[in-house]
Amino acid sequence: MAKYQESEVTTKNKTDNGISLLKEQKRKEQDDVSDRTTVRKMRRYIAKLTSSKYGYTYDEVSEMLKGLGINLSGEKIEHLIGELNKSNSHHQKVKLGEENNVLKSTITTAKQPAVKANSERSIDQTVKSGNGKTKR
Repeated sequence: MAKYQESEVTTKNKTDNGISLLKEQKRKEQDDVSDRTTVRKMRRYIAKLTSSKYGYTYDEVSEMLKGLGINLSGEKIEHLIGELNKSNSHHQKVKLGEENNVLKSTITTAKQPAVKANSERSIDQTVKSGNGKTKR
């Protein structure tokens, strides 16, 4: 078992300086990224090459990337592109739904004063006719 070294008394000033030091640290660059992140970053370029205009297959894209040491099969690239597109589509639907809710809320709020104004106007327009009957 490892022995713990005895700690000295830490002052409040040292603690505050330690906090400042730790807060100032930037995120470390990661050398290794996941397959998903790799494909997400290259998605636009992969889509361009595999479009009908360029005509490359996912296997051909895979072979190009192998030359750079990126070892992803064409099948894996295609699968990850599909997942990313599905995820992106879901996020867009959720965002669109939120925008629709905001729009509905805005429309409802905008209509309320108009409804109130109409009801107030109808009360003000009620007039008694000369024969004792009420007219609107």
